[in-house]
Amino acid sequence: MRFFDKRIISQFDYLIIIFILPLIFLSHHLISETNTILANKQLVYFSLSFAAFLFVFILPIRNNLGIIPFLYWLGVALLLAVEFFGITKLGAQRWLAIPGLSLTLQPSELIKPIFLLMIGYLVHKNPPPKHGRGYDLKDFLHFSFYIWIPFLLIVKEPDLGTALVLLLLAYGVLFIIGVNWRIWASIVFILAISSPLIYTYLIKDYQKKRITDFISEKPSYHVQQSIIAIGSGGVTGKGYEDATQTQLKFLPIATSDFIFAFLVERYGFIGAFGLILIYLFLIFHLLSMNYYYQDDYILRCFSSGLALLLFLNMSINILMVIGFAPVVGLPLPMFSYGGSSFINYIVIFAILENLISFRFKDMYNFERKLT
Repeated sequence: MRFFDKRIISQFDYLIIIFILPLIFLSHHLISETNTILANKQLVYFSLSFAAFLFVFILPIRNNLGIIPFLYWLGVALLLAVEFFGITKLGAQRWLAIPGLSLTLQPSELIKPIFLLMIGYLVHKNPPPKHGRGYDLKDFLHFSFYIWIPFLLIVKEPDLGTALVLLLLAYGVLFIIGVNWRIWASIVFILAISSPLIYTYLIKDYQKKRITDFISEKPSYHVQQSIIAIGSGGVTGKGYEDATQTQLKFLPIATSDFIFAFLVERYGFIGAFGLILIYLFLIFHLLSMNYYYQDDYILRCFSSGLALLLFLNMSINILMVIGFAPVVGLPLPMFSYGGSSFINYIVIFAILENLISFRFKDMYNFERKLT
């Protein structure tokens, strides 16, 4: 048993934990400065996520890959249930009530790790051709079938931001794994000529308003206050009592959507640069697994998908805060306040660590073989 434990520990990717911990500590520090109640709740989320990490990490995922399609269709069923039994908040029907508890769950968040696993499972079952030209149209359409089902269901809620992120990360993974370049060229051409029709007939009025507000000369109130907070931070930031944009509540949603502006007001350009650098190191580390585990397609797809998920959420949130993207409500990964989002990311990282540490299937039944 001791040797069994050593084998797992030796494969564990500690660098991922080293990159995540500063995000957690700095987020809690900022939130505790402005709202102690939320900071205490965040400690509860940290505890729950730690327990979830340990539970998911020891699951025999590699020995039970066949359950992934079942989990995928279960996630699709939950998304369908939202359409008929979902709870509406702020004009969006995205949540399901948990019977017997005064709690809700959001299937569009729950499906993210399952979605990444499903992409990896499909590639694992049908690896890219050896000749190096990438997947052909038939394979591409096969993958697209599984990609578009959750996309369309999440768009219907409506939650276009989450749906687009899932769509981009799925096709981003396929781009990394390898798809014939003619397919990508055709997609770009079709999008270019159809974009006016998409804007006119498929985009809803409130989404058009976000676009027009973004391209108008005057940014929204939220973005104006965010830009003021960022500009006042300077190079090294301001002290706790001098961070007036946050402390006097001029900066809205300072603990969640606009927490990056709060960070820059407190720690300036140096703090912002440091945070972005941590994210980039983590993202490049995840992408580097395509080099170290070239024949392990489920691990490559999952790590690449996670890297793209982090990059898309990070870049969109920061661009939104500084006025370079429409306000869409995507949180800063593992930094913005929010229990479900944080726990979901930790579960995704637990799955990744599981795939890394248990790459050799005999680890699961080592004790049985020993006896």
